[in-house]
This record gives sequence, C-alpha cells and structure tokens, in this order.
Amino acid sequence: MWREIWEKHSGKLIGTACGAILGIVYLIAGFWDMLIFAFLVFIGYYVGRKLDRREPLFEREELLQWLTERWRMFR
Repeated sequence: MWREIWEKHSGKLIGTACGAILGIVYLIAGFWDMLIFAFLVFIGYYVGRKLDRREPLFEREELLQWLTERWRMFR
C-alpha cells in the first residue's frame, strides 16, 4: 500500500515535506509566520504535483507573453 502511494505521489510527498520543514523554521519565529508556513507547504505541494504529472513548472511562452503584455503599458 505505501509503495503504491509513493509511486503515484512521490513528488507531492517530497514537495510537501520540504515545504513543511522550511515552514517549521519560520513557524518557530512567531505565530504570525503561520501564513508563511502555509504558503510554503502549498508551494511544495504545487511543485510536487507538477513533478508527478511530468509537467514543466511554468510555461515559458505564457510567461513571456504575460510579461510583455504587463510591461507594455510602461513604454
């Protein structure tokens, strides 16, 4: 059972664990850093999910298009 879970969701498990470990460091600093902790866990899960699906972390063309549209108003 654990082997099957590991094979299907290894990226999410590793990403969430890394986010949780990094989040604990911030959590020790104080209560309000709980938001940072939750954000880091979410980022770890998101990256792990992308790795499980063998998807790129971000689409290069979409990012370049968004940046050019975003910065065009300053020209």
